[in-house]
Amino acid sequence: MSTFHHLPIMLESVVSSLVLKKDGKYLDCTFGRGGHSKEILKNLSKEGKLIAIDKDLEAIKEGKRIKDSRFFIQHTSIQDFANKTKEKFDGIFMDLGVSSPQLDDSSRGFSFMKNGPLDMRMNQLQTLTAQNVVNDYEEESLIIIFKNYGEERFAKKIAKNICKARLDKPIETTSELSEIVKKSVPQGGMKKHPATKVFQAIRIEVNHELEELENSIPKFFELLNSNGRLAVLTFHSLEDRIVKTVFNSFAKPKKDDIPRYIPIRESEMANTVKAKNILSIIASEEEIKENVRSRSARLRVIEKI
Repeated sequence: MSTFHHLPIMLESVVSSLVLKKDGKYLDCTFGRGGHSKEILKNLSKEGKLIAIDKDLEAIKEGKRIKDSRFFIQHTSIQDFANKTKEKFDGIFMDLGVSSPQLDDSSRGFSFMKNGPLDMRMNQLQTLTAQNVVNDYEEESLIIIFKNYGEERFAKKIAKNICKARLDKPIETTSELSEIVKKSVPQGGMKKHPATKVFQAIRIEVNHELEELENSIPKFFELLNSNGRLAVLTFHSLEDRIVKTVFNSFAKPKKDDIPRYIPIRESEMANTVKAKNILSIIASEEEIKENVRSRSARLRVIEKI
């Protein structure tokens, strides 16, 4: 069994808001170490079904340990699955971002807290790594990534110092990169580690996280049965902004779809609504004390009409 201690975020809220039909069919788009999947299975009847997917090979290994005829796991990305599947679901769950086991394993290169190779691939079969981004991207491209994916104020200085350092030798480890970032930004009054935003930005670039999310949510929404629910757990504002925007596009009347000269009542406009927002919550103080990673989490749930 895995040696990592994994605490699934907002477990009770996720399962209670998602599993409305005990005999329904459900999809866990980000199996991780299976905390949410195992709880979903506990809440299903004998006729229920759960499909889980993940692009991390370690997650797939963990999933294959589950011996349950109602459960099936597949190695694929959320975007590939959404593009190819013809199945319909009563509930779909997405737990975004990097998982605790990925952060805790220094060989994966996700964390500035542990020295390891600059990797950051969620799918170990892909070729692009964090080392490629850091050593091969032009300075202007690094600036854009740090600004757009990390909202990093000192993006220019950090990118400049990375490019300067790699002239001597390739930047190969998380510690090397972290030290360059640390020397590039003012230290006074910082609550987070100075490398936090840069590591987030590089990870998002390596795994195409925001692009995949934006493309997949509308497709997953279409895969829902009537009254089916889509629940998404985000961990930073960039993810949450995308989820909120796409959810609102389904849950609010689309005035732009109606010509201005056609008189229409508000009640009639409601016919353009495809869904209703059910839930938007953050973790409780008790959960944050137990699991600090839940501090930045937000759960949004939408129901298809």
